[in-house]
This record gives sequence, C-alpha cells and structure tokens, in this order.
Amino acid sequence: MQLQQLAYFVTVAETRHFTQAAERMRVAQPSLSKQIKALETELGAPLFSRARGNVTLTPAGEALLPLARRMLADADTARREVGELAGLRRGRVRLGATPSLCAGLLADALARFHRDYPGIELLVEEGGSRDLVRALARGQLDLALIILPLQGDDPALVTEEILREHLVVASPSHARGRVRKPYMRIDELRGRPMVMFRRGYDLREATLSACRQAGFEPRFAVEGGEMDAVLRFVEAGLGVAVVPSMVLDGRPGLTGTPLMPPGLRRTVALAHRKDVEPTRAAQAFRATLVFYLAEAAHEQSLPAGVELITAAKRR
Repeated sequence: MQLQQLAYFVTVAETRHFTQAAERMRVAQPSLSKQIKALETELGAPLFSRARGNVTLTPAGEALLPLARRMLADADTARREVGELAGLRRGRVRLGATPSLCAGLLADALARFHRDYPGIELLVEEGGSRDLVRALARGQLDLALIILPLQGDDPALVTEEILREHLVVASPSHARGRVRKPYMRIDELRGRPMVMFRRGYDLREATLSACRQAGFEPRFAVEGGEMDAVLRFVEAGLGVAVVPSMVLDGRPGLTGTPLMPPGLRRTVALAHRKDVEPTRAAQAFRATLVFYLAEAAHEQSLPAGVELITAAKRR
C-alpha cells in the first residue's frame, strides 16, 4: 500500500469522480484508475461502486477513508518534522480553538509566536470542542484548545489544563431585556427567552445541563448560532445567553451578569493526539502560549473572568 495510492483514493472519494480527481492530482486519468485498481487488489475488496458514471464508496471504501486521511496527515507531519530538524525557520502549526478563545485571547498569543517564528505557517480552525477533538483524531490538527471534561473521556488524547473561565448571563445593555441584578441564579432563567448556540457547542451543553439540574427546560427564542451571531442576537434584544465573560470585552451593547456562587466555570485545556509526538513547531507554539499566559497573569492583563491554572495546580 503506497501513500500515493491512498492520496488518489481520498481524492476520488472527495470528488466522487475519477476524471476530476485526476485533474486535481495532476495525473492522467488512466494512471489514477490503475493505481486505485492496484490498491483494491492488494486489499482484496472494491473501494468504489461505479454505476452509470455515479461513483460511490463501498463499505470497504467507507472503512478505509478515515484511516487513509489519518495516514496521509501523519506522513505530512513526519515530512515537516524532518524538515524542521535544521531549525525552526519553517514549518506549520495547525491549531484548533473554541470561538470564545479566538475572539478573546488567542490573537495576541498568535502575534507573539509569529513575531518569534516568522517562517512558521499558522493555520487556525475555529469550532466547538467535539468538532476539534474529531479533527485531532483524524490528524487534521496538531494542537487544539478544548473544553474539559470531554464528552466521554477520549483516551487517544493528551490534555493539559491551562485556564479556567467564568460563564455569565449576557443581556442587552439597553433597557429592554437588560438584567439589572448583580447576580443571577440559574433558576431565574426559567421562562426567559434565550439565544442558544448550535449543536456541538460546549456552551450549549453546559447551559442545558445547568438548567436541567435546576429542574427546567430553557425556552429558546432562537437557536443554532455561532458565537458572533449569538452575541448580536442578544444585543438586538432577542433573549439572553450564557457565555464566557471574556467575549463581552469591547461590546458596550452587552452586559454580563455573574451567576450566583459557585456559578458556572469551565476548564480550557491544550490537547494533542497521544500516539503522535507534536512537531517542533507545535511544541514551540505551546511554549509561547504558556509563557504569554503566565506573563499576562502576572501583569493582571488576562481577560475578565479568566484564571490561569499554574503547573502546581495541574499536578
């Protein structure tokens, strides 16, 4: 089984068309078809069903696709790691992060890393923790900032707790819909119209869990949004939302009301695959991020509601 064959297979699976796949791979279509056939012969099963020009994956093809993607991603990582041995003058870091961290914390850390390692390519993927964990497992990310605990602990990941962030109830700053109390209890959300994130967001699950523990189901005014959309809907007066306090910085149209102690908090961790050692570029980014956060905590410049988890606390 050759990596080139796997690359051809993945491209056909994505395009569902042999000619288009050959064009994307810049190879003659007969050569691509020959390599796919050789792969099928080696595996002892057809990978594609070719009926009336409609190309679909067989059960064997469906089983191979995620494995092939991971093998290609790991091979790419290996090539880059070997290329970095001469020094961190080039390379790539594929980083995943939740929307609240992208909006409220990550930009300055990325700027510092780019200043120190200008030759390292930075690719950032924004998404909920579940999506990011899947991307890590497929080999599409080197590192990800995710929320703990995971939904069903994933033994294939190494996680390092780095931050805790407080959740608050966001409401519009104008009179209509504004929360005018210094604190709120979770059960005070009963009957209030709420703006809810799309499925797959950790904040959705945290909010639903807290409400159900308080004995009620929240009432949605609108649901299905990403972070920016949810905040804008709250500003417009559609309802309130439970969000990390850091995302309210620079939004005068929103007010954040803390929840009654002990409140709601969540833990942010840096994660990578257990079976793949992070590249030197990824290790350098991890070191830069940890140093930046420690410096910000010392200077008391972390966003509101964010607490650094020190090495002592992690142990």
